Amino acid sequence: MLNILTIDVEDYFQVHAFSRVIRYEDWGNYECRIERNVDRILAILNEATQNSNFKTQNLKEVNSLTHDLNNSLTQKVHGTFFVLGWLAERYPDLIRRIKDEGHEIACHGYAHKLIYHQSKEEFREDIRRAKGILEDIIGSEVIGYRAPSYSITNKSRWAFEVLIEEGFKYDSSIFPIHHDFYGFPSAPRFPFIISLNGDSNFEFSMLNFESEENKNSKLEMNNLLTHSLINQMSNNSSLITQKLKFIIEFPLSTVRFVNMNLPISGGGYFRLLPYRVIELGLMKTNRKERKPFIFYFHPWELDMNQPRIKTASPLSKFRHYVNLGRTEDRLKRLLREFAFSTVKEVLGVDDNH
Repeated sequence: MLNILTIDVEDYFQVHAFSRVIRYEDWGNYECRIERNVDRILAILNEATQNSNFKTQNLKEVNSLTHDLNNSLTQKVHGTFFVLGWLAERYPDLIRRIKDEGHEIACHGYAHKLIYHQSKEEFREDIRRAKGILEDIIGSEVIGYRAPSYSITNKSRWAFEVLIEEGFKYDSSIFPIHHDFYGFPSAPRFPFIISLNGDSNFEFSMLNFESEENKNSKLEMNNLLTHSLINQMSNNSSLITQKLKFIIEFPLSTVRFVNMNLPISGGGYFRLLPYRVIELGLMKTNRKERKPFIFYFHPWELDMNQPRIKTASPLSKFRHYVNLGRTEDRLKRLLREFAFSTVKEVLGVDDNH
């Protein structure tokens, strides 16, 4: 099974955990470490050729779920980089470098503001600004979005309508868990379609990753989407905004335990939990549930020498700094043991869009 590797490109001083002590207006006063940290990630991904005995499935099954890979044994690992517009504006060469090395550029908004703290028009302005900056830099369409701190919740579900109207084809903002400042526990655990029925109400329908008609890396998508339709969507933004009114959602991965969804998909959970827990959860997702695993991390999680924000609360400092020294070695091991690529690769979308 081909899983999805995602990187939320934001710097250490931009995280929500520090937002009470670091104002957006003061970001320019902090040392930016994004270039060195992203360069390190690119080096790790370049070195992490998919040449291992994957624990999820045998080689035949891995190849059957990749899109037009000539040789998955020597294929470099690629990921989807959800980039903050504020950083892209200041480091356009870094964004081009990510794109040139074969990774997908997606949108993380501009100012890293929680969606439910914004009005609909403020949110629209933020994502439109960020999307425009990214597209100007890479010279192609940006079709994916992830909300800062996964802040599409039940009280901000109106954001899907704005995303559709602004031409996004997929979203990866839903975390189907209970949390103190994010979470959408009633949402499905696996990729699904969010359909707008015309009066701001939404319907969820699951994607089918096991259709007999779509074994060669094409998803059935419940007979609503096909590989060719996704490419048509990429060629014609008005098709989705004027007629189809839906967006594809890739929720962050969880495991089901005692009637609860437990987060295991990356970030602080990846640093805090035993690696074996992550490994078993990923294998269960692939083998038993037959779904792709969506994994995420941040560039600052590989940076042991980042400046410490001493005025942050004890809980915020714990969440941010716990086990930073584990991230790189664990990430390398994860990439050796499981097959990962971009959201576009899993969807089968032409990377020219």
